[in-house]
Parts: sequence; C-alpha cells; structure tokens
Amino acid sequence: MSTPDRARAPDIQAWITRVVREDIRALSGYHVADSAGMIKLDAMENPYGLPEELRRELGELAAGAALNRYPDPRAAELRSMLRVTMGVPAGMDLLLGNGSDEIIQLLALACARPGATVLGVEPSFVMFPLVARVCGLAYVGVPLASDFGLDVDAVLCAMQAHRPALAFLAYPNNPTGNLFDGRDIERIVTYAPGLVVVDEAYHPFAQASFMPRLTDFPNLLVMRTLSKLGLAGLRLGMLAGRPEWLEQLDKVRLPYNVNVLTQRVASHVLRHGAMLEKQAAAIRAERARLRNRLDELHGVQTFPSDANFIMFKLEAAADVFEALKQRGVLIKNLTGSHPALEDCLRVTVGTPDENDVFLRALRASLEALRSSHA
Repeated sequence: MSTPDRARAPDIQAWITRVVREDIRALSGYHVADSAGMIKLDAMENPYGLPEELRRELGELAAGAALNRYPDPRAAELRSMLRVTMGVPAGMDLLLGNGSDEIIQLLALACARPGATVLGVEPSFVMFPLVARVCGLAYVGVPLASDFGLDVDAVLCAMQAHRPALAFLAYPNNPTGNLFDGRDIERIVTYAPGLVVVDEAYHPFAQASFMPRLTDFPNLLVMRTLSKLGLAGLRLGMLAGRPEWLEQLDKVRLPYNVNVLTQRVASHVLRHGAMLEKQAAAIRAERARLRNRLDELHGVQTFPSDANFIMFKLEAAADVFEALKQRGVLIKNLTGSHPALEDCLRVTVGTPDENDVFLRALRASLEALRSSHA
C-alpha cells in the first residue's frame, strides 16, 4: 500500500462530492449576521432583560442544578407549567424541542415517506422549506396575495395537486408581520389531506390563537416558542395537539433534548406571567409608535404588523441597510430573499431608546443617500 503524498493538498471538494448528498450541497445555510457592537434589531428578540431579583433566583436555581445527571427526559414539571400558561385544552398534549426549529425537524422527519410533500406559503419562515429539503421532502410554496394575505383558492388547489403530508402556516407570518384571516386558515385545515401546523411564535404580540381550536380539528397542531417572550437563549419550542399525533412524533425526538438549565429556568420564569405580559404590552405599544414614526418618513411604506417587528419598503433598501450598519444599527435586509420582498427591510421593535436611535440613523441614512444622488 503506497504512502499518501503529504506534500500534496487533499482534494476536499472531491471528498465532499462523494460523501454529501447532492441536494444538500446545493442548499444555502441559514446565515446569522454578526451583531457585535451594534444595536441589534434583526432577530425579533425581546429587548427587555429579566428583573434583577428574578435573575438572582435563576442563579441560585442554576447553582443547584444536578449538571452531572441527565435531565428529565419528559420535562414533566415544565410541561405541566406550559399547559397552564399556554392554555392547552384538556385532552391535548405537549411535545418539547430545542427551539421550534427542532420541532419543525421532528415533524419533517416523521412525515418523510418516499414522495411526500411539505406545503407552505411564500414568503414565510425560511426554516419551513429549508428543513423539509434537508429531510428529503419536496417543498411546495404557494405565493401569498398581493397584500400578503392568504390566497386560499391557490392553497387549496396546491393541496389537491400535491396532497401534502404536512403544511405550515405562520400566524402571524414572518417576515411580513400580518395575521392571516382565521376563517381562511379554518378552510385550509378542513380541506388538508395531512397535518397542518399553525406556528404561533409571535402569539404574545398578536393575542390571537388557534390553541383553543385544537379540539375542533383532527389534523391541527399548534407550535409555540419562548424565544419572543424574552427567553431566546434557552432555546425552547413546543408543539400542542392530540396525544395520538405527539406519540408518533416523540419517537423521532432524541432523548434529553431539553437540558436541565432550560427546564429549571423556564419553569421558574413562567411563574412570573404578569411580568412577561407587561413586557409584551410595552412592545405592542412601542410597535404602534414606531410604525407611526416610520410612516412620517418620506418614501417609506410600512406594512401592518401583529408581531414584534415591522416590515417596511423603500427605494435602495440594500444601500439603506448598509448605511444603518455603518451607524451601528443592525436590522434585517429582505431584498433578494423573495421577489415579493424586493426593497423591503424588517426591524425588530426594541426599547424606546433603541427605536429612537434606529429612527435617527434611518433618517440620516436616507438624507445621505439622497444627497449622494442629487
């Protein structure tokens, strides 16, 4: 057997071509922007920290955690707390995941029969098609109407043609921010040949939910997360629905997927529901103020939002995005992500001070760009 030529650089791409699936090689990974040193308004996080006394309590909880032991595989205490705080109907069950991303993956893996299809609307949460394709499923994206509402007839036609095993609807939708008409969702769930998952990541800001309707439909599941409530660092997602469905999905879940600290911290913080609602109410009020201020700017078109962010459109959005970064403010550039989102940007609702800094930076950026083109 000959000795490898150490001086010759290995052809890594040839190895990758032989080993990695062709469809995976063709995908683009999910990119997270570097926010170091910036006011971070790009990821729909809650801008408010926890009260100092609560942080001290969490420190004591963390110190007392048995980190040498595996966590409760069923997270019984946390699930019990979530049932109450999330208003899960009697007779329904909960499945927990390492963020809602893992829940999406569990659903896709469980439904990945040969030839199976996942259906969604576009534009919407990018993880729906990404996870579907990674799991080997075909993905069908149905365009939204011109006002970003549901084109129900188009969705029903796509369901008839493709018979999807799984469909996702974000309620409110991301990145557009709007809340779909509940009657349209009912029609889709009623007609669907497979599971329909209503993603309610932004429920605290929309105050509308299909959770109470779980008992009305045999094929409906509701997905939630604690990320937008101010616990994004814990990575906790949940899926509510009939126990018969969740029993099957639980077979795909890896054991101990929700760690000890997440279980203990989330259980404790959820006992402070009034504090969490106060923060959500402050964000809702600030959302209205921020949109009004954006509407005052020449050339800026905002879109209605029931989430904790606002999408807006303006000329040369990519240039404005870069100008904002140079002024220390990071938001989300949607240009290039979908044809319907050309020249669109998305800003997370921050604290009043953060929003004022963003507005000043946006106004300065617009003035500088107009001067440069004069």
